[in-house]
Amino acid sequence: PPWLKPLISAKFFEPCNNHSSPTSSPAAGEAAASTSAARIECNLYCLDCMDEPLCFGCTFCHKNHHVVQIRRSSYHDVIRVSEIQKVLDLSGIQSYIINSARVVFLNGRPQTKLAKGVTKTCEICERSLNESFRYCSLGCKV
Repeated sequence: PPWLKPLISAKFFEPCNNHSSPTSSPAAGEAAASTSAARIECNLYCLDCMDEPLCFGCTFCHKNHHVVQIRRSSYHDVIRVSEIQKVLDLSGIQSYIINSARVVFLNGRPQTKLAKGVTKTCEICERSLNESFRYCSLGCKV
């Protein structure tokens, strides 16, 4: 699909240019500031517009669009299989269960050393895989 390369090359979790402010309110509590900061972090992506990542506040203009949420796992971007499998063939990509949700990584995560006994690796970045998979991420399958 035309949105796949822009999705995997996008920079997520940056402050929103439209909704972030350079200063935080000193009167706001720490929890409120934390919640506010999370809402202006760009972790959403519109598959219809294929533009820049969005924050929660930006989604108003994308009400009837297919918007997916990107999450973080160990400093790597992931997407829930349940959100993406309807619009993309995930066959051959190894998925993982993280926080009770099945996810796939957006980009490869090369390993510096292979573990002993590893017989199957990603065809692109050589990350160790379970036997039945060819790729470790969406980016490696592209």
